[in-house]
Amino acid sequence: MDFETFLWTTFAAFVTLAIFSFLYKDNPFYKFAEHLMVGTATGYFSVLLWHNNLYPNLFQKLADGVWWYLVPGFLGLLMWTRFSKKYSWVSRWPMALYIGISAGLAIPLEMSNRVIKQMHAMMSDVSWGSFFGSGIFDSQSGLSDLIILIGALAALAYFFFSKAHTGAFGGFAKFGIWVLMIGFGASFGYTVMARISLFIDRVQFLQKTWIYNAFDSSAAGYHSGYQVAFFVVVLAILAYIAREIWVHLRKPENIS
Repeated sequence: MDFETFLWTTFAAFVTLAIFSFLYKDNPFYKFAEHLMVGTATGYFSVLLWHNNLYPNLFQKLADGVWWYLVPGFLGLLMWTRFSKKYSWVSRWPMALYIGISAGLAIPLEMSNRVIKQMHAMMSDVSWGSFFGSGIFDSQSGLSDLIILIGALAALAYFFFSKAHTGAFGGFAKFGIWVLMIGFGASFGYTVMARISLFIDRVQFLQKTWIYNAFDSSAAGYHSGYQVAFFVVVLAILAYIAREIWVHLRKPENIS
């Protein structure tokens, strides 16, 4: 590994550990990594916005003689009046148009994907001919169709307040609570697993990409100076942490 690759790989490892340092408390290393990520993301998406949206959808259209594109371009410029105290009200007009168009596009899409398709799946015929399918949790089996139908009806029964939740109906509504909790738990577990996947990716980066490549003496281009430079940086960080702890312990409220 050449020095340039070692430098950037070590910097990436430092930024990764700086983000994880927030688990202890807010500190300058975390702030540096946070601001670096926000700045990099802002710059990246600004360039992406120019090349994928502004240039092909506005300036190229105007260059081709489609002059009515001046209207959305003018509305876009009006949004910048948001930064003026005197004329910030002007930005409400393009903003209202933008929100209206976005809502008009998003609402039918959300209704189709999250409501109508879910209702259609619940109303489909139960596959009695293949009741168990290839297994008890086969999504194409009739048993799964029956579980989805009963679970949906039980969840709806929980929100039906025109009848007292007593007797058999109360038990059915209570079963609806269990269905809702299973659904919420699955969503939460999916979210947690997604975060854990990100964490595993960073650990694999530290273990395989950084440690093995930067400190493996059998790697091509290895130099012992890499380790010296790394430990100097680690000592500097440890010195900062020790100073923070010393300052914290010397505060009057911590001296008994």
